[in-house]
Amino acid sequence: MSSSVQRKRIRKSPEARRAEIVDTAAAVALAEGLECLTLRRIAEELDVRPGLISHYFPSVEDLVAEAFGTAAGAELEVLLPAGAAGQAGVAGHAGQAGVAGQAGVAGPPGADGDVPTPTGRLARFFARTSGEAYDAISRLWINARHLSRYRPLLRDRVAEQEAAWRGRLEGVIREGVECGEFRTEDPNVTAIQMLVVLDGLGAHANTEDRGRPEAVTRMAVTTAERELGLPRGALTGGA
Repeated sequence: MSSSVQRKRIRKSPEARRAEIVDTAAAVALAEGLECLTLRRIAEELDVRPGLISHYFPSVEDLVAEAFGTAAGAELEVLLPAGAAGQAGVAGHAGQAGVAGQAGVAGPPGADGDVPTPTGRLARFFARTSGEAYDAISRLWINARHLSRYRPLLRDRVAEQEAAWRGRLEGVIREGVECGEFRTEDPNVTAIQMLVVLDGLGAHANTEDRGRPEAVTRMAVTTAERELGLPRGALTGGA
């Protein structure tokens, strides 16, 4: 009789299994790109049969859209968490903290909790939208926007996440206006301006050589400070 002992598989609930599949797909997408997502590839990552993956995601297009949504949603919760005031946003996926961690992005701080002021939350937001960790997320957005031209399910998910980002950022700006920290006539337009600059800088994530002048590196912050009526350095902790 063979002395080898087969590893006993743990039966997971449908919800837990689906979440595991999505989180694994999101991690692969962040590391290698959405084109690398196949039902067989995720089955290999999880050491299961491809039929199990297709049971939850009959089409790979469904999995690609869900993987992007999970990764992008995790990014939103890390970079601009919903404040105690309850501004609008997308509820985080149960596994999003793990996805963000695999991307190399630091999770929400534990000791300091929510930064109480709108200015503080925006300063934290801009501090986290730079460096190699953020580049991984930027590459995913570039990837998703390109592929969404040909994939309707992904296109809908990209639009959903873009709306969530605008809504979350606009909520912080409106709160700042209401409490007298910010001055802007149209928080929605201001939010879009900030995101356009960030997207423009992030578009170079695949080719950037880190040789940017400081004025360019700081362009998103400079735009935010100008449009919100803040002095230079207000969103970076110093002049």
